[in-house]
Amino acid sequence: MSEYDLILAGGGLANGLIAYRLAQRRPDLRVLLLEGAEQLGGNHTWSFHDGDLSAAEHGWLDPFVEHRWPDYDVRFPRRRRTVSTGYNSATSERFRDVLGRAMGSRLRLGMPVVALSETSVTLADQTVLRAKAVIDGRGQRRSPHLDLGFQKFLGQEWEFERPHGVTRPVVMDATVPQSDGYRFVYVLPFSPTRLLVEDTYYADGEALETERLRGALRAYGEAAGWGEGRLLREEHGILPIALGGDIDALVEEAKGVPTVGLARALFHPTTGYSLPDAVHVADLVAGAPDLSSPALSRLLAAHARNIWDDRAFFRTLNRLLFLAGPSEERYRVLEHFYRLPDPLVARFYAARLDFGDKIRIFAGRPPVSVRSALRVLGQRGRIPVSTPSKEPA
Repeated sequence: MSEYDLILAGGGLANGLIAYRLAQRRPDLRVLLLEGAEQLGGNHTWSFHDGDLSAAEHGWLDPFVEHRWPDYDVRFPRRRRTVSTGYNSATSERFRDVLGRAMGSRLRLGMPVVALSETSVTLADQTVLRAKAVIDGRGQRRSPHLDLGFQKFLGQEWEFERPHGVTRPVVMDATVPQSDGYRFVYVLPFSPTRLLVEDTYYADGEALETERLRGALRAYGEAAGWGEGRLLREEHGILPIALGGDIDALVEEAKGVPTVGLARALFHPTTGYSLPDAVHVADLVAGAPDLSSPALSRLLAAHARNIWDDRAFFRTLNRLLFLAGPSEERYRVLEHFYRLPDPLVARFYAARLDFGDKIRIFAGRPPVSVRSALRVLGQRGRIPVSTPSKEPA
């Protein structure tokens, strides 16, 4: 007999939001959330735009959102503008607090899952737990069925001795020297004296040179004139940027186990943002009439395939970004994009472009050579993106 209706393996963003939404909508279910670490949610800042979510989704996600701004800036060598679209951030600390209170005894920490099937999980101490269904949300893992570039970053949160003067998020500051692909600095003002500053690269390889990035952030802060401060925390990450792949083979890798999150390519192909997809999937699961393993597997596999098909345009754009020009000129693709009006920019981030939007994105003077663009767009099969032998830090 099953001990649980549903076991959620992994306490990251995707499974955490599923657990929270089920606790809201179906509190009668026997749900167990397992996290291998001693705390939920890792060390992250998850951001999203107002237009990424529906009004109902904004409503139930609201407790997780720690910071909100009515607009944001972008900066490029030949273009600077303020985009009048709301921007929001959630933090791991808030995530742990809200989800922990919602789950109570239905949450177990320090419980690494070493094996799982459609209806059972095996813990590191060889305890076997059984359920009518298991959802695998243990995060990104390598797959031969995805062609990826990488968005890698190192971020530092600082408390300065005096006001820093940043009044709105700077989602991309690409006026910095370009190296290791498309480089930009990302800045979030959490208070008049507190900032999150990230040095970010759209790069071919995963190697993260943390000391070099720390030095780059130090130089950026000095140039900005922020003065002396106290480092509160540091985070780093390597987000996937999708260039191509085989979604059917990716789905089959799970061998029938319902799977969510980055392992199912449920992230914005160009930006790497994953919170909106996690919110959509949480509502999808919470509203499913049948939570048996076969039904959930079919539901989530179909969702992943539909999302993949809908976002083919973004993978085309990514191939141009990564493959159609010198790495130090990749910024031109985004600089060209940000000439467009705010509503179209919002639809881009929400991954809800219509046909006219796609035409307008490619209209005007091309940011890469026509010959290079045609070469990249004419490629078939595997995408030749290099990956390093060195593991990320």
